[in-house]
Amino acid sequence: MTDLAQDLLSSFLVAESQLNGSRNLGVVSLRKKAMDRFEQQGFPTTRDEEWKYTNLKPVLKQDYRILLKGDDAVSFADIKKYLLSDLDTYKLVFINGKYSSWLSESTHQSFDICTFAAALNKYPEVIGDYLGKAAPEGTTFVDLNTAFEDDGAFVRIKRNQTVDKPIEILYLTTDENGPAFAQNRNLIIVEQNAEVQIVERHQNIGTQPNFTNFVSEVFAAVDARVSYYKVQNDALHASLVDNTHVVQERGSNVHVGTYSFGGKLVRNNLHFYADGEHTESHMDGVTIIDDGQTVDHHTLVDHREPNCYSRELYKGIYLGNSHGVFNGKVMVRQKAQKTNAFQQNDNILLSERAKVDTKPQLEIFADDVKCSHGCTIGQLDKNALFYLRSRGIPKKEAEGLMTYAFASDALEYVKIPQLEKRLNRVIADKLGINLEFAL
Repeated sequence: MTDLAQDLLSSFLVAESQLNGSRNLGVVSLRKKAMDRFEQQGFPTTRDEEWKYTNLKPVLKQDYRILLKGDDAVSFADIKKYLLSDLDTYKLVFINGKYSSWLSESTHQSFDICTFAAALNKYPEVIGDYLGKAAPEGTTFVDLNTAFEDDGAFVRIKRNQTVDKPIEILYLTTDENGPAFAQNRNLIIVEQNAEVQIVERHQNIGTQPNFTNFVSEVFAAVDARVSYYKVQNDALHASLVDNTHVVQERGSNVHVGTYSFGGKLVRNNLHFYADGEHTESHMDGVTIIDDGQTVDHHTLVDHREPNCYSRELYKGIYLGNSHGVFNGKVMVRQKAQKTNAFQQNDNILLSERAKVDTKPQLEIFADDVKCSHGCTIGQLDKNALFYLRSRGIPKKEAEGLMTYAFASDALEYVKIPQLEKRLNRVIADKLGINLEFAL
């Protein structure tokens, strides 16, 4: 057992009675069982098949503070550049895992947009019905989060409601605690025929290393529509394990876009469970990273009912000695006849030192399906590059234009124009091109 694992066990004994929900016997039991499982299994290593290509040792050896305190010194000026400032949104801001009421703007009479901590007291029966029902037990980081979850976002959109503007959720880490191990949780419930758009970001605004273990559970009821965008463009001393689990009922349509541009180590575990007929599951990802960075995408689409559709497109651009991982599985159970599933992972290596490990998978038990998967790893097309240079475009700009075009189609399903503009600008900056020239 690592030193960090021992520290977590000790911290849990100290904090258990103080954690939100400590008066709710169901939550207390859930926490204890989760911590028991974590104690038995510890952190995964490269000997575990699911972590074969990603070594956690460099980020786990840090001496992190586990029980964090907030930071009242953060102002709106400090966080403005991380928000969609040109768009009116509901805002939930968390600093070192603690809700910041003075930086948030989430009040609305019709929608339940509040904190996970508040919902534990306000809606205990809802928490009991949903908490832990999407994220599977027995997974190290999910269990650890269940044990320590103290705050996060709670979003419940009731039947037939459409949220009139996007919801922004911003998690900030400062130097207040030194090296910090943060754990937050989102619980998102979208009831029948309701619709919501969510933009989420994790950001270290200090100089100390931090490790975030994060879990989101998303429940899309009959005919619900959810767009969930994750922007990951953090500092080199920040690491993130993001676990997002989506349960879909009949006729629901859910899109999760994951845009990874920075961080020392980023691991995204994204799982969809199609529990009703005629669901649509959309997953898009863009990764652009450089020296010393690793981004690992692990995805699962579990088709459990017939007549469903899933589409998955991940693009990766790797510079320097960066490392990319894609492990995507589409499972079609025997009952899920007439499933239509598409999965594609395309990668460009812009450096001889960059590497990618990719493993697209189909596991099909039905006989009347339409499923495809594939992956590509390569470099820029020399003929296309020659064509651009023959038209007077310098080599660096020509390479940037080609890689920009390669990544841009993964933004097709972004429904918020201001967010699409922001993502395009980040991609252009990462590739060193003039965005106006590219467009």
